Amino acid sequence: MSDSTAVDLGDRPLETAIPTLDAGESGTVVWHREHLRITDHPVVAAAAEADSLLPVFVFDPSFYGADGLACDARVGFLHDCLADLDAQYRTAADAGLTLAHGDPVEVLGRFRDAGWDVVTAATPSGRYGLERDRRARSEAGVSFVDGDGLVRGVDRPRDGWREHVEAWLTDDHHVWNPEAVSVRGVTTGVTIGGIESAYGVEPAKSMVPEGGTTAARRNLAAFVDRIREYPGNISSPVDAREGTSGLSPHLKFGCLSVRQVYQYVAATAPACRGTETFVSRLFWNKHYEQKLEDWPEWLDTAVNPVLQGFNADRRDEGLIEAWKAGETGYPMVDASMRCLAETGWLNFRMRALCVSFYYHLLQQPWQEGADWFHHHLLDSVASINYTQWQSQCGLVGRPTMRRYNPRKQVRDQDPEGEFIRRWVPELEPLPDEHLDRPERTPLSVQSDCGVIVGETYPRPVVDYDAARQEFGERIAAVRPDAADALGRPEIADRASLSGGRDAAAAIARKHGRGSVDDGSEPEAAEQSRLDAFGGDGAA
Repeated sequence: MSDSTAVDLGDRPLETAIPTLDAGESGTVVWHREHLRITDHPVVAAAAEADSLLPVFVFDPSFYGADGLACDARVGFLHDCLADLDAQYRTAADAGLTLAHGDPVEVLGRFRDAGWDVVTAATPSGRYGLERDRRARSEAGVSFVDGDGLVRGVDRPRDGWREHVEAWLTDDHHVWNPEAVSVRGVTTGVTIGGIESAYGVEPAKSMVPEGGTTAARRNLAAFVDRIREYPGNISSPVDAREGTSGLSPHLKFGCLSVRQVYQYVAATAPACRGTETFVSRLFWNKHYEQKLEDWPEWLDTAVNPVLQGFNADRRDEGLIEAWKAGETGYPMVDASMRCLAETGWLNFRMRALCVSFYYHLLQQPWQEGADWFHHHLLDSVASINYTQWQSQCGLVGRPTMRRYNPRKQVRDQDPEGEFIRRWVPELEPLPDEHLDRPERTPLSVQSDCGVIVGETYPRPVVDYDAARQEFGERIAAVRPDAADALGRPEIADRASLSGGRDAAAAIARKHGRGSVDDGSEPEAAEQSRLDAFGGDGAA
């Protein structure tokens, strides 16, 4: 969609449509962005202390059109959430959600000029969001309210971090009384349907869940009923589709707070390994949000300066496009990438596999791959997507690195080929025993089943053993320098390890150029602590 579409829609509401406040009356605009609920919401609770509360969502043209910042399916999910949020306000109060359109800073500035205070939730961000929030603060006087459990405004946010988060998770919810405040709205002419029509939003992905707090609560209740089976359903993409909670896109848009989910599980779930595992994922969620809060450059800059630009000189458009299209000749990678493009979903282990394949075997620059995931994943949060990409690629500088074998993942996670055959139908006739390495299938078998490697399915775009060895040699050559860099306080702070500067310094002592083996295992301890938050990521 061209830029003229945004112009045709116009910036709304105009100054004349915004209600003015009576003398002595206080009024607060709640700028909803990704916290699309009215319960356990620190901003709504704070705004409700005023005489009047006016909830607003601004449709930002930057997220729409052919060059928009999100895929149509994520936009569609957002629109579900907004319809549900409007219903929440209408049920609780006198008015619904005001929908606006245009540059959020300019739109909110009009409310400020009309005498309204404007508040929104403090949220870790980078790139566009970071600059938008800077402008909102300086040009529109927007106040950013804490309350999400993260540590801000201190020199060492990781000191006592886990205890801080545990206290937040068990604390009382933010509450407000709809009867004690006048909830007001503005007639703008902006509607969800009008936005979809103007921008041509026609989600093409399949199997996209319904968005909104109502759907989120339904998913959570159903998941708790089967939470005992959760640990066994995480790794296989076949089992994970229905066996995990399905809450990650709802958490991305704040349909429920992490605290609400935590407390519901604590109150209703049985004491079992599944409950423990799922709760660890909630800590994991806050852990990676804290990383982006501590250092917003995770989206574009390697945490470890020694590894900045690693793989950049090897960029190969053909390899990148083969990976995006699921045409690499490695069936588990190809099935995963096609599933991602078609549905906006991929379980954590397959995400990690595809990241490892892209960076460690194809040896391509990480940012393009991370951006591809961020655009297509329905649940993508910058604080998780980009920090996980850097961590999986090895850009933090830890001495240990998890590299996935795409052939082994077939044998371990899809031995009967259900996932592969669903997403790579050209391999449907291939016998199970050849799915991990189709190129090794005897020619007679290829002829009999009609799967001709190199014709109906591509040969591997790289040789696994040669690529693995080459990358290993390249990374080993810089690993000591990377360990030394991680030991510098400013790099340790941006890495935001759960063990803080002490863990980073221990890695430098043991694995840097002047390493001394003091018998400690700092990186193992660090990995153990991260595993306690949940190694398989998305809930």
